Amino acid sequence: MGKESASEAGQIPNSPPGTVPAPTGETGPVALSPTPPKRGHEHHPHIEFKFFEQLKQRNVVRVALLYLVACWLILDPVHVVFHMLEVPAWANRLVLILMAIGFPAVLLFAWAFEITPEGLKPTVEIDPKASIRSLTGRRLDRAIIVVLVLALGYFVAEKFWLAKREPVLENVATTPTAAPLESRAIAVPEKSIAVLPFVDMSERKDQEYFSDGLTEELIDRLSHSLELKVIARTSCFSFKGKNEDVRVIASKLGVAHLLEGSVRKAGNELRITAQLIRASDGSHVWSQIYDRNLADIFKVQDEIAGTVAQALNVALKTGNPGERDQRNLDAYNLVLEGNFFLGRRTKEDAKKAVDLYKQAISLDPNYALALTKLASANMFQATSGWISITEGNARARQDVKHALKIDPDLAVAHFTLAFLYETFDWDWRAAQTEYKRALELDPNDDLARITLARIDGLKSGRLDGAIAAFRQHLLQDPLDTYARWRLSVLLVCAGRLNEAEAASRKLEELNPNFAGGHAWWAIAFVLMGRNKEALATVEREPDEGWRLSASPVVYWSLGRRAESDAALGELKEKYAAGSSYQIAEMHAYRGEIESAFEWLERAYRQRDGGMEFLRIDPLLSNLHGDSRYTALLAKMKMTD
Repeated sequence: MGKESASEAGQIPNSPPGTVPAPTGETGPVALSPTPPKRGHEHHPHIEFKFFEQLKQRNVVRVALLYLVACWLILDPVHVVFHMLEVPAWANRLVLILMAIGFPAVLLFAWAFEITPEGLKPTVEIDPKASIRSLTGRRLDRAIIVVLVLALGYFVAEKFWLAKREPVLENVATTPTAAPLESRAIAVPEKSIAVLPFVDMSERKDQEYFSDGLTEELIDRLSHSLELKVIARTSCFSFKGKNEDVRVIASKLGVAHLLEGSVRKAGNELRITAQLIRASDGSHVWSQIYDRNLADIFKVQDEIAGTVAQALNVALKTGNPGERDQRNLDAYNLVLEGNFFLGRRTKEDAKKAVDLYKQAISLDPNYALALTKLASANMFQATSGWISITEGNARARQDVKHALKIDPDLAVAHFTLAFLYETFDWDWRAAQTEYKRALELDPNDDLARITLARIDGLKSGRLDGAIAAFRQHLLQDPLDTYARWRLSVLLVCAGRLNEAEAASRKLEELNPNFAGGHAWWAIAFVLMGRNKEALATVEREPDEGWRLSASPVVYWSLGRRAESDAALGELKEKYAAGSSYQIAEMHAYRGEIESAFEWLERAYRQRDGGMEFLRIDPLLSNLHGDSRYTALLAKMKMTD
């Protein structure tokens, strides 16, 4: 703009503001009444108008809109392709950062250059009369429309077509009908009961094993009623030593009644108190005190169970009490004590349990239950690495087969033999036969039922039956954290990842320190692509071995290769003797095929329990096309 002269501006030089020239004939300027000042400076709106006008004329706005829509259209397919190719998460972030950096560069380019019939030229060098900006703008408008149509089409296809064609397993995980059975609202049946651990009231407080044994016997006796829902031992014993309100306990266990009591034992003299409580109002349905001699313990157990069944109006199969009455009471007492120490699941306590079972057998060589318990203790020591697999296998096999010669109809002996076939021999057919026999002899053996379903799933790769069996079990034993962890692992292997996350959250709520719970939860997050959550979860894993068995996968998914290598190296250094299968998993997920097969062969030689998951393990998916994988399945007797 050129400068205006004073006369053109309509103001006499040196006249004060707010005056106009005097009319003809007058000697000075005439004052005007003051006017309110305008906001801002008068020339600013004009400059802003020119700037935005230039943006429009140079097609900068059109270029910006086209760039943003194109980026949005590109980002989602790129994310999908990267996920399919297992490209690290940082690559997605890099694409986004490059697009963000490119935005101002594109705008500056559109401002500074213009398309002409001769090609790109700086805008300042082009005569406005020769510019083809309007033609370029129309072309950009058409391009924007085309890209918007493509973006809208992709959105509609992804929302209403692609989502419906996802794999069936993922649909199951996200549909409302797949909600866990144990989380649904279930009416509490009136004929339902939980037996809380009886309290040791002995003077020396040294009869806890006996009071626990009495509790277990009562649970077993009451479970023989087909009409009565009886909560299993694990959930009942989770309230041991806790002073919670009976209504709260009943609500957590989903029962209408609770049986609680105490035991006072001095020598061979017993005082047992028992009381049946209605959970709805905490009232006593029935209570009784029994003063007996130890020799009457089996009769007292039957009497208490029978009285409870009568009060709840259910039929109770009593079996043949005479068989139990023939036990050597001292041997029986030693078995109860052995059960107590074995239940603590430590190395020293397991040794004590073995010694106690041996003492019971020396008192009663034909005590089939004591022989079976000794076999279980030896297997536990072997699977925990406290004695050799060969030693534990041989001892357990000899004892349990001896027990079955004495009592061929002892259900727990058949179960123990089945576990031996499953764990040490990987003889699935023989294991299934023995589990079925145990279930025939004791239809209330829920552990045999879920193990049968689990073996079928491990062999066939079809896990729906096993998952349903575990959920049904959790209705009877809702606080069984081990079963809940098993369920979460099966859900991960089945690809039902949302359900696996829900099961893991419940497990954390029940026992945040459960070894392995957070490790498999983190793996579920990795498989869902939620890698940051996977890292936060695996860092909460309390057991070092399990943490190192998942961390290499988590770090690898985040693109943090050095940290993945370090975690895998530490796993090998500290836990190679018992974690060969987990090491193979880490190598397989990372695409290191040769190393994965080397460690799988080592796991096979070591009889690593993880080999049971060979067919269903999602971390081994990179091996499925290799003939060595098929050969391993055949060695594990997992081929159809």
